[in-house]
Amino acid sequence: MKLTDTVIRHVIANGKIQMHSDGGGLFLYVTPTGKKSWRLAYRFAGRQKLLSLGPYPSVSLREAREKREEAKKLLREHIDPSEARRQAREAAAEAARNSFEDVAREWHIRYSPKWIPAYRKAVIRILEENLFPHIGKRPINAITPRELLAVLRQVEERGALTIAHKALRDAGRIFRYAVVTGRAEHDIAADLRGALAPTANGHHAAITEPVAVGELLRKIHAYEGNFFISRALRLAPLVFVRANELIRAEWTEINLEAAEWRIPAERMKMKQIHVVPLSRQALAIFHELYEKSGDGRFVFPGNRAGTNGPMYRGGPLRVLRQLGCATGEHTFHGFRSMASTLLNELGYNTDWIERQLAHCERNGVRAAYNYAEYLPERRRMVQEYADYLDMLRGKVR
Repeated sequence: MKLTDTVIRHVIANGKIQMHSDGGGLFLYVTPTGKKSWRLAYRFAGRQKLLSLGPYPSVSLREAREKREEAKKLLREHIDPSEARRQAREAAAEAARNSFEDVAREWHIRYSPKWIPAYRKAVIRILEENLFPHIGKRPINAITPRELLAVLRQVEERGALTIAHKALRDAGRIFRYAVVTGRAEHDIAADLRGALAPTANGHHAAITEPVAVGELLRKIHAYEGNFFISRALRLAPLVFVRANELIRAEWTEINLEAAEWRIPAERMKMKQIHVVPLSRQALAIFHELYEKSGDGRFVFPGNRAGTNGPMYRGGPLRVLRQLGCATGEHTFHGFRSMASTLLNELGYNTDWIERQLAHCERNGVRAAYNYAEYLPERRRMVQEYADYLDMLRGKVR
């Protein structure tokens, strides 16, 4: 006789175990103290087995019968319901261990020791404030492109467009890490390229996304054409100067022993002397150049017959185009924008960055006296930045 809710409610404790059948192996199990639960008796591979279906009334009679039918369906497919449940529990536990936040923090712990502390903090802060609250607990392999885009749209709509782009960038890095560690099958962030409104890069197009910066630097270092053009392109990301200031550099301005380049006021846009501290990487390039042109006036001499002038300034830009940098993607001047964006993102003092870029001093009284301002701090900053660029260049997607 099948059970009814009325019958079940009237079953009371009698000091003994009670089992009230509903048919098909399903029965209500009652403890000596009156606690009720559902169980299913079945045979699999010749063995009698028992499966708990949950307590009553949390699991109703109707739900218990549905669970019985689900178990019977598995049995018809030669699947043990108990084993299926165990595997489901393990899969759920595995998914919980592989949430987006767990994988993201694992990725951050693994790679952030190579980063500058300010950048390390900036990356995790963007994740904690913008992504974790929405998709942090979701299994990383269950997140869809549309779901991620919806979260990024919220960031975009509150006016934080740059943060939205950085969040998308870091999501991509996390998903790629999940792919190589077997927790995801696809980098869904890659499907969202172009989905966000573009950020403004000012008048000069510049590549500023770290992965893309690394790709550009690898292309530049692989270029083996004109020696002076190749070294100009390698120096440009390290010294932050304008194209004309670099191309017309003279050896009298370079102090290799002091690792310093002093550009006279007449060659500067703002007509102020500018001191450029040189990183180890920049100094190594200047030593290479000295072997080739140190006995002449210009660091980058012209290669046309009959001229004693500097190299043609359009040469480096032409090579950038040959390397695949489209007109609207990156210019030679874009290395300055690249440095400004990355250094600000890394958390460096804005005054150090502005002084290193030789931007106009707002206070005219101070302007004549501050060409060496923050020089010790800038020396440290340019060296750490050069090391950071080396890390990006050596980084493989």
